[in-house]
Amino acid sequence: MIVLLAFAILAGAGTALSPCVLPVLPALLSAGGAGGRRRPVGVVLGLSITFTVTIVGVAQVVDGVGLGSDPLRALAIVVLLVFGVVLLAPQLTDRLEAPLSRLARFGPRTRGDGFGSGVLVGGALGFVYTPCASPILAAVISVSAASGRTIAVAIAYAAGSAVVLLALTLGGRRLFDRVRRAGRGPVLQRGLGVVMIATAVAIFTNLDVNFDQFIARHIPDVNLTASLECSGAITGRLHELTGRTPKFTPANGSAACGSSSTAVKVAAAGASEHTLLEGAHALPVLGEAPEFTETERWFNTPGARPLSLGGSLRGHVVLVDFWTYTCINCIRTLPYLKAWDAAYRHDGLVVVGVETPEFAFERDAANVSHAISQFGLRYPVVQDNRMGTWNAYGNEYWPADYLIDSSGNVRYASAGEGDYDRTETAIRELLAEAGANVGGRGQPEGVVVPSHRTTPETYLGTARAEGWLAAPRNGTHGYGAPATGALALNQFAYSGTWSISAQPAVAGAGAGIDVEFEAKHVYLVLSSPGERPRPVRVLLDGRPIGAAEAGADVHGGVVTVRHQRLYTLVSLPSDQQHRLSLRFAPGVTGYAFTFG
Repeated sequence: MIVLLAFAILAGAGTALSPCVLPVLPALLSAGGAGGRRRPVGVVLGLSITFTVTIVGVAQVVDGVGLGSDPLRALAIVVLLVFGVVLLAPQLTDRLEAPLSRLARFGPRTRGDGFGSGVLVGGALGFVYTPCASPILAAVISVSAASGRTIAVAIAYAAGSAVVLLALTLGGRRLFDRVRRAGRGPVLQRGLGVVMIATAVAIFTNLDVNFDQFIARHIPDVNLTASLECSGAITGRLHELTGRTPKFTPANGSAACGSSSTAVKVAAAGASEHTLLEGAHALPVLGEAPEFTETERWFNTPGARPLSLGGSLRGHVVLVDFWTYTCINCIRTLPYLKAWDAAYRHDGLVVVGVETPEFAFERDAANVSHAISQFGLRYPVVQDNRMGTWNAYGNEYWPADYLIDSSGNVRYASAGEGDYDRTETAIRELLAEAGANVGGRGQPEGVVVPSHRTTPETYLGTARAEGWLAAPRNGTHGYGAPATGALALNQFAYSGTWSISAQPAVAGAGAGIDVEFEAKHVYLVLSSPGERPRPVRVLLDGRPIGAAEAGADVHGGVVTVRHQRLYTLVSLPSDQQHRLSLRFAPGVTGYAFTFG
């Protein structure tokens, strides 16, 4: 535990020196530069308290109810604006002091210690600093705050950051003191107010997030904590936080630290990834399989009752499939899962789909039920809205499969699409080991093989938007239509009025999207408020899409959006490059493009 705490302190200090802190730094220096000598300590203390509480408890709560981080960022914006305006107009403080004399002591002061006001501003900045949390704290967020070790690691991480941030704040304060001694105190105060308001505006318009994404794309090796977080020592000790063992990590260490690979195989040391399995003895025991944890509704089980690896499933070979119903990579694996369920169910195989949502609407049981019916799934499916089972397995990918033998041990795992022959061979070997007389292999239907040259996926919301001609902005804005020929391959462009937030984008008047793509199939996750039918016109190369090119959800050049799901817009005979133009009725909500 001491080693893990030391790693947490070092990672926290490294985070405070990483690019993600730069959007917070101006306001941090401004807040620490005003008021008395103890104010910098209050600012850093407030930031550290909010940061620690958020990563241990609040983040789990707001995510559980589907709010995400937006309410926390909104609170930070409000507090920064209030303090910035008060610094710009000191007369406002006098007006507030009369009716709110008891609260006046919390306002920014040029005399006294300013400790209380520093805690308030620092507390607001803590909400903005929280996204800097590294993979070390991802494990902290995934478990309960009731664990003493969890809280200790969170505090250690925050302490490491606090030491560096306090040093930066005190250094900035020395510069501010020189300015005051030169008789520029009032000018400095107004300047600090402008910086706080500008920081609030930057957060509101998502400039801080865009800056982080720019750094990540153009300077990928700048993260000072990356090597520490991906080291074998620290990843091994992260298991202490969850109390669940084993964790099933990819054999390729870089993939475990955030690689976007879609074909990561999991194996124990000494097990060859390139040798076809010739018997169950070739499948190593990776450890005891974790139980289904913190799940919600079960589907396709008798009486909708939950299943248990230690109970009703004991003696069966179980394939646990992590998926979500709008993920195109997951959808392309469903023909194989359905075929294996049909071919081997009577031999003792039980496929369990663990539906772990990516978007908030995927938590809705009615939506999941509709998807199960749409895809024709007969095997059991369980909702994992709080990611309890996902975290118990240490999973990182959609889709991912874990194959469990009749004794309850994980014997094989894979992530991403592909490697279906190897997976089915593993199923057959474990069934034979359990005493089944397996017959013919599964016969998947409707298989789609993705091309490696297709346009990469992108999101319509600001949090994960990539490839847009003009970056999406938070809030309601008008976007000019792209000029003819302005889009290069794999570029996207908004037009008309859109209300955009971190995840979804809601169409307004004249809303449209244009994309120059290369793919065989084009998919888009869409929804319509109240499930009221709303049309989206689909044009290919400037003309209404014909029946030969239209996806399954397009009829007469129009897709009618009602349910929250993945819609197929284009289906071509082969990979081709085209200009796709979509024209949305007001109210249609979009989430993510995928291509295949």
